Amino acid sequence: MESLQNVFDRFSDIVGKIAATLMILLLINVFYDVVARYFFKSSSIGLQELEWHLFASMFLLGIAYTLKEEGHVRVDIIYESLSSKGKAWINFLGCLFFLLPFCALVIWYGYSFALESYNLQETSGDPGGLSHRWIIKSMIPFSALALALSGFGVLIKSLRSIVNHNI
Repeated sequence: MESLQNVFDRFSDIVGKIAATLMILLLINVFYDVVARYFFKSSSIGLQELEWHLFASMFLLGIAYTLKEEGHVRVDIIYESLSSKGKAWINFLGCLFFLLPFCALVIWYGYSFALESYNLQETSGDPGGLSHRWIIKSMIPFSALALALSGFGVLIKSLRSIVNHNI
């Protein structure tokens, strides 16, 4: 079970590195856009749209990594006072009954959303905007899949902690 948890954790680490790379690309894009706009009086709608595409992708992928690293906000009043086994039970039940069903719904509906955009060959409504809008819309089900895989890692880790008190 530990090796399976490691597979999910490695996947979450890769997704986290992709999110970090997207952050660097976003910074470069914003820097270039600001310099071009204020110093050269040049602007690109495509680059401005790329900013929110990169930000959305970074945010959506960062959720899975943040879950693996236990960085999400939680109500610590109860959780912090629990034993390791109690925390593991909350994480296990939360993943099983809330996180994974939520991810399944987002994957189900997000796939249809992205597929419709692909079939319509949806593009930006703005002149000079980005084409292939389905790519950013595909990030919704993909990020839910990444979150679910990260959730399986948390689920296994919690189960191991419940069975073995020293994890």
